[in-house]
Amino acid sequence: MALREEGTPGTATSVAGAMAARGEAHVWCWRPPERTDPADLPLLDTEEFRRALSLPAERDAAAFVRSRAAARRALAGLFGLEPGELALARSACPGCGDAGHGPPRLAAPPVPLVLSMSRTAGACVLAVGTGSAIGVDAEALRPVRAAATADPDLTAAERGHLGALPAGPERDAAFHRIWTRKEAVVKATGLGLSGTELGLLETHPARPGPVRILHTHRGRTTAWTVEDLALVEGVAVALARPAGPAAHGPVHTHPDH
Repeated sequence: MALREEGTPGTATSVAGAMAARGEAHVWCWRPPERTDPADLPLLDTEEFRRALSLPAERDAAAFVRSRAAARRALAGLFGLEPGELALARSACPGCGDAGHGPPRLAAPPVPLVLSMSRTAGACVLAVGTGSAIGVDAEALRPVRAAATADPDLTAAERGHLGALPAGPERDAAFHRIWTRKEAVVKATGLGLSGTELGLLETHPARPGPVRILHTHRGRTTAWTVEDLALVEGVAVALARPAGPAAHGPVHTHPDH
């Protein structure tokens, strides 16, 4: 889908305006390399470079570096800019005001779009959208032990749904569908896991989605539209957007091939 004209002044603003008018979102997914790609390093800022150096496992560092570099390349392609013209930062945490662990944001170009990022084994995911917030979560599918069906972070309905499924791929997929839906909402709120009672966050796992999920924090309830995305085999992905017009537009996916 073409949203831009190469070289047009104010392209980023035009793209953001077109996305807002249609309530759109874009989601990219990349498979991270086993080792850090030297071509990715020049696109990192100083803080990102320091964080990459602090990661003890080469695979984790490579995934982190690729996620940041690929995010700039993807957004540059969307806006008709060079990757080096993109700057990523963090917003202040809505819960405590600390910018060190708040949700990611686009510092440059200064357009009214919201971002969310997620990494798991075998996938890095970036979501950009309109509205007040967006949240994306990716989880590599793993076998789920029977004890997980009694996890206190699940609602009674979620535990019942998992308990009714036979052990194996179907239950594994259901568990990760629940978890990615919860985490997508948590990321969209910007509060993190510590700011959410996960056991009260009902994800309606029996429904294929999109689903409406309510999140309550300090007496304030917000509603989110959450949908599951099929981006890469073996990885569950969920996207959360504010319930309302911002969540009613199309989601354009860009899986890595």
